[in-house]
Amino acid sequence: MSRPPLPPFTRETAAQKARMAEDAWNSRDPVRVSLAYTEDSRWRNRSEVFQGREAIVAFLTRKWEKEQDYRLIKDLWAFDGNRIAVRFQYEWHDTSGQWYRSYGNEQWEFDEHGLMKRREASINDIAIAEKDRRFHWPAPGPRPQDVAGLGSDPF
Repeated sequence: MSRPPLPPFTRETAAQKARMAEDAWNSRDPVRVSLAYTEDSRWRNRSEVFQGREAIVAFLTRKWEKEQDYRLIKDLWAFDGNRIAVRFQYEWHDTSGQWYRSYGNEQWEFDEHGLMKRREASINDIAIAEKDRRFHWPAPGPRPQDVAGLGSDPF
C-alpha cells in the first residue's frame, strides 16, 4: 500500500502531507486515520506509548469519546528527507461542556511508501471560555479552504 506524497519531501509535499493528516483527523474516524500508519507504527502521545494500528484505533476511539466537537489545525514546521514536524492546535469540550484549546508539536517519520512509522506528540491543554473559541466550521469534517492556518502568531 502506498500513501503519496512519498519521501523525500519538498516543502510543498510536506505541507500537503500535513493537510492530509489534518483532514483525516478532523473526520474523527479512527479506522480512516489508522490507515495512514504502518501496521507496526510506534506512537508517543502525551504520556502514552503504544504500537500498531489496532492500538491506534483504540486510542483514537477513546480520545474522541472524551474530546467532543474536536476541530484541528496542523501547520508544517519543518521537514527533511522522510521526516516532518508540525505544530498544531485543536479545540474540544468535555462532557461537562468545558472547552479547551490544545497546543502541540508532532514529529513524524515515514517509510518509503509514505506511511507513518513513528509519531511523537507533545500536547498542552488550556481551558477556554466558549466565547474564546477560534475554530467554528462544521464538525466532523475538514477545515474549509477559506479558514486560515495558524499563521505567524498562533497564540
